[in-house]
This record gives sequence, structure tokens and C-alpha cells, in this order.
Amino acid sequence: MSMSIPKSTVQNVRNRLSRHKERRVGTTKKKVLLLLLGGLALGLSGSPRTSWRVIGAMTKEWRELTKQAAERAINSLYASKLVDARENSDGTLTLVLAEKGRKRALTYDFSRMKVKKPARWDELWRLFTFDVPIPKKEVRDGLRERFLALGFCELQQSVFIYPYDCSAEVEYLVELYDARKYVRSFLVSKVDNELHLKKFFRME
Repeated sequence: MSMSIPKSTVQNVRNRLSRHKERRVGTTKKKVLLLLLGGLALGLSGSPRTSWRVIGAMTKEWRELTKQAAERAINSLYASKLVDARENSDGTLTLVLAEKGRKRALTYDFSRMKVKKPARWDELWRLFTFDVPIPKKEVRDGLRERFLALGFCELQQSVFIYPYDCSAEVEYLVELYDARKYVRSFLVSKVDNELHLKKFFRME
């Protein structure tokens, strides 16, 4: 007895498996992506048809990984199109982040991000707004989640405020979500609910 399975069901299963595989990036691969994001180059030789091999001495940062672990991670990342290799004039190769890998590395790096609190408040408030079109709902939701994760206060829907300089962190989020044209920032000296905000940020 045979049973016909609808094509839509099969495709849904494949999509779920693909997303699951996409999320499975281990610790070593994350380190490789983050090191490349930080601009630390790594020399390679070999071919994607066989495998990439690390050549030369590994810098202090790269030596957190063994060559064997790094090579396994690089080959897997290359197969996932998260990294690429550019040929040098001497025939060697340099490992670089592909655009897909750069976005992934930015996501990982966010988990380590914190806004530094200065010794003294400059008495200015940082206000951020974003107006993201409905078809890009995932961008709007992602920005909101990231702002909240960093400890910003949501004044209204898609309007956030913070007391300390966080320009670098917001720039990072804008880059991560490719949302520059949607996000506006303001530096203000007065807000009408300042006492509430100071309590929220534990400034008193």
C-alpha cells in the first residue's frame, strides 16, 4: 500500500530541515567568523574540491583554535557559503567573510555587546525612531528586540531612548539589519518624563 504525500508538505519539511541546518554553527565556526569580522586574516592553501589548509603561523588570536579544528570549521563554512577565499599574487589564498557570513558574524558579535556607562552623565538623551514597511516586518521586530536587549526604554512603538552614548552600538544594529534608511536618531536635552526615565535606568 502506498500513500501520496502532498508536494507542499514535502517542501515544508525540507524548509524546516534547511533552517535547522543553517542554525547549526558550532563554537569553533563562530570563533572563525568573529575573527574574520574583526579583520584578522588567515592564509590558506588547497582547493574547495579537496579541502582548505591553513598555512604559515597563526596569530595569537587564531591560536585559540588548533589548525585541525580551524581547517574543519573553514571547510564547513565554505560549503555553507559563509566564507570565501581570495587568491593572492603569490598563489596563496586569504580567507574572507562572504556577505552571508558577515551578517551571521554580526549576529554572534551582538551577544557580547554592552553599552558602556560613563563616570558622569552628560545630561543628554539619545532618541531613536524607526519606520519599517510592513513587508519588512522581520527587520522591525529584530530592531525592537535588539534595542530592548541592550536595555533601551521603549517610549512608544518603535521609539526608543537611552541616556548614554550608544552611537556605535546603534550603528552596528543598523548595519546588521540593513536598516539605515528606516532609522532616525536625535540628541535631546529635555524629556517630559525624565524622572521616570531616570528611575528606569537607575540613575538615582
